[in-house]
Amino acid sequence: MVADALAGDRLIGMALLKPGFDTDMHGRPLIYRTGCTGLITHVERLEDGRFNLILRGIDKFKVLGEDDPVPAQLYRQAIVQSIDETVPAPQRHLLTQERRRLETLLGPAFDGAVVEHLLPAVMPDEDLVNALAQYLDFEPIERLALLERDGPLARCRSMMELLEMKALLKKAGSSDAGMVH
Repeated sequence: MVADALAGDRLIGMALLKPGFDTDMHGRPLIYRTGCTGLITHVERLEDGRFNLILRGIDKFKVLGEDDPVPAQLYRQAIVQSIDETVPAPQRHLLTQERRRLETLLGPAFDGAVVEHLLPAVMPDEDLVNALAQYLDFEPIERLALLERDGPLARCRSMMELLEMKALLKKAGSSDAGMVH
């Protein structure tokens, strides 16, 4: 798949496998229908033939169906529909406000210089929200839930809720006082 993508447009689609995939790894395990197109921006071929990749998310898609399997091809090809995530003009100021709330929420986790490096003010709001949804410490199913949200504004709000829940769980885990067992 990687060799074919590198020989072409450098694009691959990524979709999360549904639970139970480990029992059908060599078949066609079920996938979630929302995925993301990734542009291969960096590739390192390992000695064992595998690859380390860096992908830049391009767009969100919905899987409409899959092509028939190709003999000796170890990857699947799908028919997808791109999902437009353009932020409507009336929501742009709301997204900017929510971005500030998100940065405030993340601020204590980093020192000042790191915050400006990781959360650059010049980065467009939707790009920052999407990058954080990808790179913060979320479980794969949480990342999928964020991807499935209806646009960057809803994604930003859901991400803040997830971060707040994780902070509460972390705080509760540091002390068993008042916990029901």
